[in-house]
Amino acid sequence: MRLHRLTITAFGPFSGTEDIDFDALSDAGLFLIRGRTGAGKTSVLDAVCFALYGQVPGVRNAAKNLRSDHAAPGTAPEVSLETTIRGRRLRVTRSPAWERPKLRGTGTTSEKARVLLQEFERGAWTALSTRLDEAGEVVTRLLGMNPAQFCQVALLPQGEFAGFLRAGAEERRKVLEKLFAAEVFTQVEKWLADRRQATHRRADELSAAAQSVADRIAETTGSPAPLGPRGQVPAPRPGDAVPLDLDVLPGWAAGLAADLAVAADAAADAARTSAAALDATRAALDAARVRAEAQTRRAAALARKQALEERAAERSDLASRLDAAARADRVLPLLRAAEDRRHRAVQAARREDETRERVAVLLPPGASDDVLGKAERDRRDEVAALETRRSAVRRLHELAGERERADREIAALTERARRAEAALAALPARVEERRTALAAAQRAAASVPGLRAAAEHAERRRDDARRRDRVALDLAAAEDAHRAAVDEAQRVKDVAQHLLQARLDGMAAVLAGELREGTPCAVCGSAEHPAPAVSTAVIPDEDEIERAREATARADRARDAAHNEVSRLSAEHAALVESVGDASVADLDTVLADARAELTETTGRAADETAHETALRAEEKELEAAGAEAEEIARTLATRRARAAEHAAEQDRLRAELDRARGDDPSLDARVDRLRHEADALRAAADAARDAVIARDERAAARAAADAALADEGFRTPEDARAAALTDEQQAPLRDRQRRFDREEAFVREELDNAELRAAADGPAPDLPALENAFAVAEAARTAAASAADQARRRGARLDQLRAELSAALHAWRPAAEEHAVAARLAGLASGKDPANRRDMSLSAYVLAARLEQVVHAANERLGRMSSGRYVLAHTVEKAAGDRSRGAGGLGLRVADAWTGQTRDPATLSGGESFITSLALALGLADVVTDEAGGTEINTLFVDEGFGTLDEDTLDEVMDVLDGLRDGGRAVGVVSHVAELRARVPAQLHVRKERAGSTTDVRV
Repeated sequence: MRLHRLTITAFGPFSGTEDIDFDALSDAGLFLIRGRTGAGKTSVLDAVCFALYGQVPGVRNAAKNLRSDHAAPGTAPEVSLETTIRGRRLRVTRSPAWERPKLRGTGTTSEKARVLLQEFERGAWTALSTRLDEAGEVVTRLLGMNPAQFCQVALLPQGEFAGFLRAGAEERRKVLEKLFAAEVFTQVEKWLADRRQATHRRADELSAAAQSVADRIAETTGSPAPLGPRGQVPAPRPGDAVPLDLDVLPGWAAGLAADLAVAADAAADAARTSAAALDATRAALDAARVRAEAQTRRAAALARKQALEERAAERSDLASRLDAAARADRVLPLLRAAEDRRHRAVQAARREDETRERVAVLLPPGASDDVLGKAERDRRDEVAALETRRSAVRRLHELAGERERADREIAALTERARRAEAALAALPARVEERRTALAAAQRAAASVPGLRAAAEHAERRRDDARRRDRVALDLAAAEDAHRAAVDEAQRVKDVAQHLLQARLDGMAAVLAGELREGTPCAVCGSAEHPAPAVSTAVIPDEDEIERAREATARADRARDAAHNEVSRLSAEHAALVESVGDASVADLDTVLADARAELTETTGRAADETAHETALRAEEKELEAAGAEAEEIARTLATRRARAAEHAAEQDRLRAELDRARGDDPSLDARVDRLRHEADALRAAADAARDAVIARDERAAARAAADAALADEGFRTPEDARAAALTDEQQAPLRDRQRRFDREEAFVREELDNAELRAAADGPAPDLPALENAFAVAEAARTAAASAADQARRRGARLDQLRAELSAALHAWRPAAEEHAVAARLAGLASGKDPANRRDMSLSAYVLAARLEQVVHAANERLGRMSSGRYVLAHTVEKAAGDRSRGAGGLGLRVADAWTGQTRDPATLSGGESFITSLALALGLADVVTDEAGGTEINTLFVDEGFGTLDEDTLDEVMDVLDGLRDGGRAVGVVSHVAELRARVPAQLHVRKERAGSTTDVRV
């Protein structure tokens, strides 16, 4: 992966739009990202990570608002990154969720996060996705890393790796699990633990089932189960071998089954004997009961026969009444029909008289049916003719409504014509006035770009003037610091020369002090030393001389740095003076204010251009529409007036026709109603005359039929028939009494004719109480014997069922116990809790330990160079002190010190030593994670802070190592505010912190 260009807008500390050219920085191989504390150096790395994955590294991702607080209210936050991954040129543009001001009203509204993923193909950018999840999945697949791995590999967060270096095993495990796909091994451990618990529960359930069956066998037979070694019923446990006592259970159950079989046979014999005795007793009792019942029935039949004979007269009277009622039922319907016909004839004669009276004024008295019919038809014909005139009435009503509507329309059109003429008179002046305003707004819009450029130029000159004044002050201070540094360097150099001279002056005394009697002189070789030199002054030693030299070197570097700062500030001040001149900031502020005021005024006038143009088009259309409307109104008004005249003529014609049709009646409807009423009355008179004749004929026929029926049924008068009649309610109880008499007579005759009853009645009465007592005793004996036999049979069947269940339970338990033993052993090995796991490490810890060992090997390749061969990292499998948890070993780190030959805890390293060790560890981890991700090449790396803890020599070694990372075309970005790195690394990304938001500047 290589970064090309990063564009940041309203993101983090950057209020505006910052464009960072990583291609220019990467050409140098090693570049520096510098700036003051809080300027936003790390925010540049956050923007890279956010563009790729939609999140920022570490705890900063918890901050929900990534938009810059310095940005203008309506500016949308956005990050755009161009990069090449696996040979594909991509551009990722992301915007986080943010609150923007509402377009109308006050308050804010939420904007959702969005993304646009594009690829450069065939000379143009092609969109790949706009979905957040899909874009993230494409980037993750191409890089082969999740966000945590990318941050650890490409951004190298030193603060976190210092913690990783000193962390305990559990904290180090959490970091490694994020970077390496160790979840599958953790899931294997969990699956094995779950499997162990599941098989344990299953074996327990099955062993409890076997114990339950043994308990039920003991309960069924009433015989206790055999005791185990500790005096208990054997209950097998999961993981144990089957105890010998379990073998006793099948034999114990078989013996109980044999005993129950013998008892069941004896109980069955006793039940059969008692059943035979009960059958004999039941037969004698049944025969006695039959004889006693027959004697009772014979006596009851004789008594009921006597009662029937005593009620013979009552039966005869009942039959006579029912016969007379039946004959009357056949006569009464004819009597009622004759009476009904008489009433109808009277009513028909009355209706005939009434209808004749209503038509007496229309026809002479006694007119025949034909005369009545002809008069009716004449009136109905005239009604039909008048009905055709009703359309003329309706047309008159319609014409009246149309005349009223036409009058209203003519009045409205007259008013519209007046308004249209007024508009046509006023609109031309308004159109011309709007054209003048539009021309003025267009002239203002044309001058806005020039005024904006003038305002921007005035603002740049004002900012340069301010910078010029600040640089002048900084230059004066730098010159003072330079003079002080020169004086200090000279003073330190004088001290060093003085010490060196003193050392040279006292060198003879130093050599004399090293002479020993009998030992040759190191200068002349003589073994005799007659007059060794003696010095009265203090002679500096070698350590003092070395310290003075180091102080001189430091003073020289400080003097050179001060000189470089003076040179830089002088060049910057000269460039600013050349750009701005001697103009004061106040004068330039005035110029800027005037330019901005003029720009604001002109922009306001130019903003009305669209409104004026829209209004002009609307007013021109209004003028055109007003002319067309006036013409249309004139045409419509002429049409309406012509139609009103036609309607008036038609109304006059229709009124004359209706006056002729109504005659002497007040209206056409009144004449139609009168004729209809007269026709209806004539029709009613004719119908009534016909109905009267028919009713008289029907009355005579009904009377003759009723008289004939009275004579046939034996009644002299209609009153005799009505007296003999009975209703259904009156006949029902009489018929029921008659049927009861008949049924009683039939029953008595059947009982007395029964030969068995006659035979039984001749013998003596049986002793039923004695026979019933003997039967009860025999039945009780038979019930007790049958119950005992049935209970013995059911106990035997239940025992057979329980024996089968016991065999099945033991058969099911044995493989479950063996399966649990295997699962428990594997789970213990995987979790590090089984004694067979000699390293006392879990499976996931073992895998991570192997990865950590690879990381340590890769880290030592650079740590040896950065520490001048003194330190190497050592991976240990022992637990840390105080860590008693099982399975947590294998992730220990120690530091081997070549100077002492001992290993040390990483916590004992100094700040600088911790930095180089953490950096080597981070670079090693980056190599291993890259290999783990499928060898994805990371061509742009960032190292974030930590260089301020290094001395000059160590910094050289570290920079050499980082410089070596450039092999193969890689670019390394160093994030630091250490001043010495500015001179070492020419290519720089300078992040400036300002009150209105941070800005960036690329220098190569």
